[in-house]
Amino acid sequence: MRSNYTFTSESVSEGHPDKVSDQISDALVDYFIGKDPEARVACETLVTTQRIVIGGEIRCRPVYDEEKFSDTHGWAPGSRDEIEQIVRHVVQRIGYEQDGFHWQTAAFDNYLHGQSAHIAQGVDAAGNKDEGAGDQGIMFGFACDETPDLMPATLYYSHKILAKMAEDRHSGRAPFLEPDAKSQVTLRFEEGKPVAATAIVVSTQHKQGYAEKGEHANPALYAELRDYVKGVVAETLPAELLSDETVYHINPTGAFEIGGPDGDAGLTGRKIIVDTYGGAAPHGGGAFSGKDPTKVDRSAAYVTRYLAKNVVAAGLAKRCTIQLSYAIGVAEPLSLYVDLHGTELNGTTATKLEEVLPTLVRLTPRGIRTHLALNKPIYEKTAAYGHFGRKAEGDLFTWEKTDLVDRLKAAL
Repeated sequence: MRSNYTFTSESVSEGHPDKVSDQISDALVDYFIGKDPEARVACETLVTTQRIVIGGEIRCRPVYDEEKFSDTHGWAPGSRDEIEQIVRHVVQRIGYEQDGFHWQTAAFDNYLHGQSAHIAQGVDAAGNKDEGAGDQGIMFGFACDETPDLMPATLYYSHKILAKMAEDRHSGRAPFLEPDAKSQVTLRFEEGKPVAATAIVVSTQHKQGYAEKGEHANPALYAELRDYVKGVVAETLPAELLSDETVYHINPTGAFEIGGPDGDAGLTGRKIIVDTYGGAAPHGGGAFSGKDPTKVDRSAAYVTRYLAKNVVAAGLAKRCTIQLSYAIGVAEPLSLYVDLHGTELNGTTATKLEEVLPTLVRLTPRGIRTHLALNKPIYEKTAAYGHFGRKAEGDLFTWEKTDLVDRLKAAL
């Protein structure tokens, strides 16, 4: 493993069109799981200029049952209106009240329908058959000692910059900001540790007049926006990482007034690297948002993060990658792989961890959901600023807990 290098990760704000889609999809996962903890949901969202479209498969009998509610095409009376209200509330919470995308006036289309019977028969528990995985696939989890939350530093700080800007926008401290934004952080590493920020990129949608170039350019107001962003960076990154070496690119196109779904269409599941580890670790390819926790794309990615984080938190390695693989309808994982990247400590080996980890958490879909308490409406909050590196809050972000540390140490 190289010890001296530069590395970059990006993040996008809650107002980025793809993240608008993710939050809508996960708000609907919460809605269905809130009605039925065993609900099955695969919800996709498209947002574009003044239009929101949802589609996919569900199984949630209090809301949708083709036999019981046949007179309303499978929907319980009033449920379609509830779903539309939830979708509009997400857009309102994010802050879109623009001519090109407004929470009140955007057209809304609902194409959700019942779950495929063939998928259901493969996944459901029956007789002596345990509940199977909701799909085939490979999932990765990762942790490293670069930040207090054991996340890659480049992604960690990219998220923090945008989360702080969103907080200031919502509170009114930065009234010139609009919801759409992207960030990018490049760090220089020496001996595997981040030592300097060499480049910071922030592109943020703004009110008219805060452009550096173009029809509405105003140098004084652009300077206000630029200084504000640099102040957020200084507040977010450790002071020792910032120096004269740091190059800033703030709204490098010169103007960013047209943004969000009006500037670019958004789809669920297009920011999977932002959602995970910023490119510092492998990704199995599956998205998280819009999926209930029987889908191992989501739940197994959460449990691999949980296991990897506990390995690093226990002082057994400085970096840890874990892979699981599943077949649709099969309960037990097909494989478990551990890579410590040559950073193992205290006599730990990857082979030993591969033996021990399955004894601490049952890695079937039901075992994962039970251990991490995933059958609850907890998902909308995961859909912006990363699914990992967040503080565990009660039933939220349970996969960030380090409650396996003592058991891991004892087992090894």
